[in-house]
Amino acid sequence: MPPDGIPLMPHSDILTYEEIAQIARAAAALGISKVRLTGGEPLVRADLTSLVAMLKAVPGIDDISLTTNGLLLRRYAGEMKKAGLRRVNVSLDTLRAERFRSITRAGRLADVLDGIEAAREAGLTPIKTNTVVIRGTNDDEVLDFARLTLDGDWHVRFIEYMPFSDNGTAERYLVTVSEVKKRVETLGELEPAMPGGGPAKYFRLPGARGSIGFISPISDCFCAECNRLRLTADGKLRPCLFSDEEIDLRECLRGGGDIREVEELIKTAALRKPEKHRLVAGITCDRFMAQIGG
Repeated sequence: MPPDGIPLMPHSDILTYEEIAQIARAAAALGISKVRLTGGEPLVRADLTSLVAMLKAVPGIDDISLTTNGLLLRRYAGEMKKAGLRRVNVSLDTLRAERFRSITRAGRLADVLDGIEAAREAGLTPIKTNTVVIRGTNDDEVLDFARLTLDGDWHVRFIEYMPFSDNGTAERYLVTVSEVKKRVETLGELEPAMPGGGPAKYFRLPGARGSIGFISPISDCFCAECNRLRLTADGKLRPCLFSDEEIDLRECLRGGGDIREVEELIKTAALRKPEKHRLVAGITCDRFMAQIGG
């Protein structure tokens, strides 16, 4: 999120929960079984529990998860679990309170940690934390995060910095997965762990209860294995996170299109997935990450 924020869109431009559920039904008819709710911050949208329940009722959708900053997780974890949410990922770039305020510009680290505990209590597990490693900002905490996995049920994931809409920053801020691994291995030899369903490659330190995942969109592009599509809040389907190409599903729905037409548009998006993203070539995107879902 840029310091001065992003332009707010009218509420009428945002998909209703009924429209999102209709798109989910079309996706499920094509074989898509997993839905992840992201943001911005999804828990600030009113009555998100209702959307979870609507998605849970879609035949074929068997895994609903959430990516959150964790600040409101204590308040909503229990009811989200009852509605059908299976698990959560929590964005957490630092374990230091002062640094947390500097990075996020809002909220308290203690509330996030409390939210993670509430999610555990509610059974929203496994809980994964997402840490974007940024040189000169938080890369000195790599070992602090890795140590969490030794004695606790922590599943820490290190993600390479992505120069998403700020061209020229990769050289300055990027810490490659290879470099992060070398630092982690000073704690012990990494052993392969069970793979997940996404781009992370998972390992464990000897005797650790938790796991460590590495996501390398820049240094080791995983585009060939990507099976994801992103639906923005205003109804645009993006074949690739790092491309500005979008297919307008809202226009189809509000123009009277039926579920078959939505299915055809989803097929079109899948066929347009690029062979490789463009960030490695220094080509960035028009939208910020907060506008299309982290």
